Amino acid sequence: MAELKEADASQQHQEDGGIKRDEDAGEEAPAGAVQGGAAADSDARPSTTTSDRHISIQTKLEGLEMLVDLHGAGRKSCPLCPEEKFKACYSHKLRRHLQNLHWKVYVEFKGSRMCICHLPCRNPKPSLSGDQVSGRHMAHFHCVVCSVTIARKTDMIGHLKRHFNKGETEASYPGSSDVPFEEPTPSGQAYEIMKELGTNVQLLPNHSTPQKSDTYFNRKMKTNRQLVFCSLAVLAEERNPLECLDAFGATGIMGLQWAKHLRNTVRVTITDISDTCVKMIKENCELNNIRVDGGSRGPREKAGCESESAPVATVEVAKMDANVIMHLRPFDYIHLDPFGTAVNYLDAAFRNVRNLGIISVTSTDTGSLYAKSPNVTLRHYGCHIVRTEYYKELAARMVVATVARAAARCNKGIEVLLAVALEHFVLVVVRVLRGPTQADESAKKLRKLVHCQWCEERVFLKLGNMVDDTLPCNCHGSLPGKTAVQLGPLWSGPLFNTGFLRRMLSAAVQHSMDDIQPLVKTLICESECTTLKSLVHGSSALSNQVECGVVIKTLQSGEDGGLADQSGKRKSGEESGNVVKKLKPDASLEHPPFYYSIHRHSIRGMNMPKLNKFLQYLTEAGFRVSRTHFDPTGVRTDATLQQFKSVLTKYSVPTCTNAGTGTQTSVSAEKTV
Repeated sequence: MAELKEADASQQHQEDGGIKRDEDAGEEAPAGAVQGGAAADSDARPSTTTSDRHISIQTKLEGLEMLVDLHGAGRKSCPLCPEEKFKACYSHKLRRHLQNLHWKVYVEFKGSRMCICHLPCRNPKPSLSGDQVSGRHMAHFHCVVCSVTIARKTDMIGHLKRHFNKGETEASYPGSSDVPFEEPTPSGQAYEIMKELGTNVQLLPNHSTPQKSDTYFNRKMKTNRQLVFCSLAVLAEERNPLECLDAFGATGIMGLQWAKHLRNTVRVTITDISDTCVKMIKENCELNNIRVDGGSRGPREKAGCESESAPVATVEVAKMDANVIMHLRPFDYIHLDPFGTAVNYLDAAFRNVRNLGIISVTSTDTGSLYAKSPNVTLRHYGCHIVRTEYYKELAARMVVATVARAAARCNKGIEVLLAVALEHFVLVVVRVLRGPTQADESAKKLRKLVHCQWCEERVFLKLGNMVDDTLPCNCHGSLPGKTAVQLGPLWSGPLFNTGFLRRMLSAAVQHSMDDIQPLVKTLICESECTTLKSLVHGSSALSNQVECGVVIKTLQSGEDGGLADQSGKRKSGEESGNVVKKLKPDASLEHPPFYYSIHRHSIRGMNMPKLNKFLQYLTEAGFRVSRTHFDPTGVRTDATLQQFKSVLTKYSVPTCTNAGTGTQTSVSAEKTV
């Protein structure tokens, strides 16, 4: 009886593709040879026949106990163990064996338990001499999806994760005979519909695993997508139509948002190297009633939708490498958002971008940007950095420096319009200026940074100065050894353009982007190095904003600037120069680089003032000051660290130990104020 059940169990599974059958196994060769060829690839499509289900895959303990008659008399053998592994015994002992071994040692997937199996389902490992050891079979699990046999539990869990990442989430074998079997849902109907900014996109169940899925979608990047959209909307106001490129489409949501909201002012091109992504982008175009350039409407179009037959926009979808399409065609706006670093695509992006065009770069390799992998940072960005209190701004300046070097190799300069560094990405938006003169001006802003590792004072290094004489602190003289280190080269120029940010805020209000409006307001305050209160209640913005010598009319201005035409070309001669000279005393003050953390430089035993109060104290002391989006406790100011600490010490109150000392402390503090 036991031998018959073992033979039936060995015939009801498919052999592992990576293990070859022994030629000497004559009895079981015909039954497994045909199935072994079908399971040669462990990632093949699962079978849907119930006869191929292995007996070790169950959903309930009762199903495992039903494999053998436990109510009958006499000794009985285990249905999942050979005779030499577990000898025949009575029912009560066999029930404990099934419960404590096979039912407890398992891998679960979608409600089905893959219990451990000791049957001779796979060949034993050969010895050193090449002969297979007889009488010993390895314990293993049978995959519920593709029926391969895997020995280790951790390997089986990883194998099931690969099935899940490929969309094979339905088990091919039902757990028991009383559960009706359902066919796996086709991949075209298993999509999840997600809506963002009025745009619908289809998402696979594995959209959050970029290593295994081509159609990656990150919900946390919504802020990034809205900032990029606002920057494109500002450029569309200057001149149109614009040739726009979303070089890494994935689901195509960014390019679809451009086309759906900006309509005829942009001509959107979405590219991706994956066939799966291109197919999904086209399906998402049909979902949003957007016509694919060069394509026809698919089978999703219904006959009863005559009113929606006219597409709202047209998008070109191409299966092409990003470097190839950027070398072949010129664009006005290019957005690069690869998985990781974008340094491999910068040369191609600056190759054909038009004059006064915009390139936005999103970098998500936070490990190298935030000084967690210095070797990778040096390899990708050519910069030496260490972990500092201002590491996020350091990352932003490092990306801008890499972009500036790539532009200079193509005889182009850049003007930084926006640089944002949040928890999981760094976004840099630059305007491209053609000409070797502009390239030289941008290259001059790449400088080394001298950083004191003791007090974290920092200053950009000028040519001809010694390292120890550059820092305003005296840590080198009072402490043994060297305390300063050179970082970079980094971008030493400003990271924001106030006029561009104001027009981005207007675009955010126009398109009802409430999520990023507080962030853009913070960026405007940071670019002007002022507080939000003075921004709201202060004087109105300039009617015309100057960007790189280009006078561009803002949305709030009703006057005719007369200095810039619709194409956004620069005005040469004295006219443009005079405008810049007039604005220099008022709005062209040097932007303070970096910021100080009020918690990092707090005095021990002292209660420091509130952040908003401290900003007011610095302003009263005559310094420019603002908060920064890089750090919620950071203060951007043109004061040195020594001046920063002196103001902080002046308005800090000693910690109270008891009521009496607390009263004396408050009185002394009032006298000091």
